[in-house]
Amino acid sequence: MIRFFVLFLVLLIGLFTLEVLEPVQQHVIFPFTAGIAKVCSWLVQMFDSDVISSGKILRSLSNGFAVEIQPGCNGVEALIILFAAMFAFPAPLKSKLIGFGIGFIAIQALNLVRIISLFYLGQWDMTWFEWFHLYLWQALIILDALVVWLIWLRMLPPPASSGGTDDNPDDSAGPDSAVSGDTDVPA
Repeated sequence: MIRFFVLFLVLLIGLFTLEVLEPVQQHVIFPFTAGIAKVCSWLVQMFDSDVISSGKILRSLSNGFAVEIQPGCNGVEALIILFAAMFAFPAPLKSKLIGFGIGFIAIQALNLVRIISLFYLGQWDMTWFEWFHLYLWQALIILDALVVWLIWLRMLPPPASSGGTDDNPDDSAGPDSAVSGDTDVPA
């Protein structure tokens, strides 16, 4: 348990520190955020052709309202928390990679819903926009990361038995016990 918490904190601090470095912002975070705006624009254009994206801005052509996807609103922080939790936990690498891939999709899918809903809430009522933006959606995105991690924990394969403990109550001698007589039993 202590190993998990120490490794979790080291990964968390390291990844958050890495995230705020200018080269990482310029070459990873800003392009990623612009990609999110482009995906939001593409999704919205399926039913509202008056929307465009420019960089990390999603704008309505009909009324000029726009939202800019700022750091903290792109889901990266929730992804960092999820990554740190999964990779600090003692589990097979394959399980970690699959879990993080599914978690990435889950967090970003909810984040797309968040951005699009805020885009329309802001056009309707700024008071509601601010409340949803600052309180509800922030908590839901982090909660999404926590729920993904908890589901991932439940889906992990059971740890390998270290011998001496067998789930079969009829075989109290254990799986490696010798059979009487001259028969050879593979262990």
